[in-house]
Amino acid sequence: MNNNHLTETRFSNLELSDAILLGLKDAGFHQCTPIQDKTLPLALRGKDVAGQAQTGTGKTAAFLLATFQYLIHDEEDTDTGITDSEEVESDDEIVVAKPAKSKPINYPRAIILAPTRELAIQIHKDALQLSKRLNLSFALIYGGTDYQKQLTQVKTNVDIIIGTPGRIIDFYRQNAFTLDHVKVMVLDEADRMFDLGFIKDIRYLLRRMPSPEKRLNMLFSATLSYKVTELAYEHMNSPVLVKIETEEVTSKAIKQSAYCPSNDQKIPLLLGILKHDQPLRSIIFVNTKRCAEELDATLNANGYKTAALSSDVPQEKRQKLLQCFQENEISLLIATDVAARGLHIPDVSHVINYDLPQDVEDYVHRIGRTARFGASGEAISFICEDYAYSMPDIEAFIGQKIPVKAIGKELLAEVIKPERRPKEFRSAQRGKRPPHNNGRKAKVPALAPGNPQ
Repeated sequence: MNNNHLTETRFSNLELSDAILLGLKDAGFHQCTPIQDKTLPLALRGKDVAGQAQTGTGKTAAFLLATFQYLIHDEEDTDTGITDSEEVESDDEIVVAKPAKSKPINYPRAIILAPTRELAIQIHKDALQLSKRLNLSFALIYGGTDYQKQLTQVKTNVDIIIGTPGRIIDFYRQNAFTLDHVKVMVLDEADRMFDLGFIKDIRYLLRRMPSPEKRLNMLFSATLSYKVTELAYEHMNSPVLVKIETEEVTSKAIKQSAYCPSNDQKIPLLLGILKHDQPLRSIIFVNTKRCAEELDATLNANGYKTAALSSDVPQEKRQKLLQCFQENEISLLIATDVAARGLHIPDVSHVINYDLPQDVEDYVHRIGRTARFGASGEAISFICEDYAYSMPDIEAFIGQKIPVKAIGKELLAEVIKPERRPKEFRSAQRGKRPPHNNGRKAKVPALAPGNPQ
C-alpha cells in the first residue's frame, strides 16, 4: 500500500484532544485523506458539513473523530467527562483517566444512521478502534438479530447509537431512549438511504431531535444529488458542501478490464482467471440469489473455498461468513449487491463482475471494494449475453472505455460439475411427486434477468 491517497495535513495539527490523537496513533493513522482534510477543520469548529467523496476514502473516520471531539467538549461544558486536568502521564504517554466529577447526562448524545446492517457494523467496529482512549459507550442497533440484547443495551444510557433507521425507530417508539438531548447527528451514505426507501424514516428521527442549530450535523454521500442536498438544507444548519473532485468516477488505482463470453463460457472463463491470477481475496458479484448459490456450488466442486452472500442470508450467518472471508478462511466471496456498499474489507485484490450490474452506480460501488486506502486492485467484468446492454451506460457514467480482452483457450478451464444442486433447488423436488406433464420433466422456472434478488 502506498500513501499517495493522503494529504500533507497531520491529525496532530488539528484541534483534536490528546486522547483522540493517541487513539489515532494506536491505529496507525497520522495523515488525513482529502475528505478528512476538508471536513474535519469545519466540523471541529462546530460547522455542519455535507461531504461527497469516493468510497474507501476515509469518510467514516472523518465523522467519528468530529463526533468524539464534540462530545468531549460537551462533557467539559457540564463539568463531566474528560478534561485536560484529568490526563495523567505514564511511560511518556498520556492516558485518559475516568471523570473525577459526575453529573447525570441524558442519553444518547449522538446518533449515527447507516442504510445497511453491514455498514452499521463496520462503523461500530471503527468507532471502537478509534475511541479506545476515550470514556464513551456505544450501542449497535440493526434488524435481523439480537432484538432483546440490543433493546437492553440501548436502555443503559449509551453515548452514541449507531444503527439502521428501522430498528432505531422501533426502540424509540418503545421509549427505550429519548432523542431530546442529541448533540451530534450523522447520516452516512445518504444517497443509499433514498435508494432503499428510508427517507421517511430519516425525517421521522430528525424531526424528533433538537433543532438543527442546537446540534452538530454531518452528512456523507458518494454523490450529493439534488435530493441529498435538499435533505441537507432542510435538516441541517447552513451546511458547508464539500466535494472531493476526482478526474475519474472510479479510482485510478483500479485496473479495469472486460471479457465478452457466451453464457456457456462464463464459468470456464471464471475458473481460468482464478487459476491464472490466483487472487488472495476476491469478491465475485452476481445479480441474483439463484446465480450466487449455483456458482457457490460449482466453485466448491472445483476446489475453491467460497461463501454466497445474498439478502436472505440470516444476519448471524452473514457475519460469520464475512469474518471467515476477512480471516482468509474463505478466499472467494460471491455476493449480490447487498455487499456492494458498507463492507470495508482490507486486501481485496480482485472484484469480478460475473454479471454486469443493471444500475451504473452499482458498478462504481462494486469495484470500490478493491483498491481501498491507497492500495491497488483489479476489476474484471463479463459482458455476457444477458447483461451486455449495461456496458454502454456504465462507460458513459464513469467517463471512460473499459478495455476488452480476447478470450484465449488457456483461459477456458475444465469444469467439474457439482454432484448436487444447491439446497434450495433440491428441496423443491422432495416430498411431492412432480405434476403430470405428458411424460416430460418439469422445468424449474428461471428468474428473469431484470429481477435481481
